[in-house]
Amino acid sequence: MAPHVLSSDPAGAAPELERAKPNLGGATPQDLRIPIKSSESSDDLAGLSKRDIIIFSDFDGTIFMQDTGHILFDAHGCGADRREELDEQIRMGVRSFRDVSEEMWGSLNVPFENGFEVMKEALKIDPHFLEFHDFCIKNNIPFNVISAGLKPILRRVLDEFLGKKQSKHIDIIANDAIIPEDGKSWKPIWRHETPLGHDKAASIQEYRTIASSESEDGSVPLVVFVGDGVSDLAAAREADVLFARRGLRLEEYCRTCKIPHISFDTFRDIQTEIIRIMKEDTKKTAGAGKPTHYNPRANFWRKAVKKKNIPRFVKNSTQQDKMHLWPETFTVTAEQQQQQGESSGFADQQS
Repeated sequence: MAPHVLSSDPAGAAPELERAKPNLGGATPQDLRIPIKSSESSDDLAGLSKRDIIIFSDFDGTIFMQDTGHILFDAHGCGADRREELDEQIRMGVRSFRDVSEEMWGSLNVPFENGFEVMKEALKIDPHFLEFHDFCIKNNIPFNVISAGLKPILRRVLDEFLGKKQSKHIDIIANDAIIPEDGKSWKPIWRHETPLGHDKAASIQEYRTIASSESEDGSVPLVVFVGDGVSDLAAAREADVLFARRGLRLEEYCRTCKIPHISFDTFRDIQTEIIRIMKEDTKKTAGAGKPTHYNPRANFWRKAVKKKNIPRFVKNSTQQDKMHLWPETFTVTAEQQQQQGESSGFADQQS
């Protein structure tokens, strides 16, 4: 039987099977939820400026405490030991995130619904996420999930834990997938042709372009990013406000590299901070022009094209972090590793 693409259209009643379609990459207004002007708001933001806010959030480890892919790989794929070996290959720069991920997803041998049952039992959602997302809906704050994972999985999980009525308000920017009906060898359809497969920073840049063209009064929206790991940093640096889950790798990295951020324990903390930020913005700008927390360096730090121009915080990072921050330069292919080994062996013979 020919493989199919598992659709994750939030407007549908449930995921449906369609014929495989090519991934065209770049974002469109249909991919990203754009703020729509409204006179209605909850009491939390009543009387404040009508500046648009857009929130991007990582999924695994941020909205949910566990990693959806890891749950599947350990139970129905390569297993925990092999997964850790593959993760080590990414950390050492031996293989790209995309290459390793293709092996992990390809190791799966489980129908979609059976795999979902395993995830449903293992996943735990942030205790205040539902309350926070309700706050976003009431105040017309678009909430977009941005992930290196597979869109059909993320949509199915959100439908289950939030309910389809609430879930349909969340747009997902992630990779699609070909998932055979018999569940053998899942295949990601990558959003971008890069070593990461999905360049989260590029997706946020695409949103900024769309949002600017949609703005009616010329004001600049406030872009917020929520994450937990160093793999989120490239996207985080495109945002005006960064929230890093307390005690995890992204917060640690931000502290070490003195990157402005707000630590959080639950999404209730994020809600409180957004209200505070909007009060400050109303007082200082009345919602006009650029927001108080505007990030003028968004997209600037990634424009270097030569290795010698790479930002200092990237140069001083571990090999694992460099792989996520600057994959085009710091990913070592298997062929390159073999060449390095041959050169080393030749040098040993000469000595």
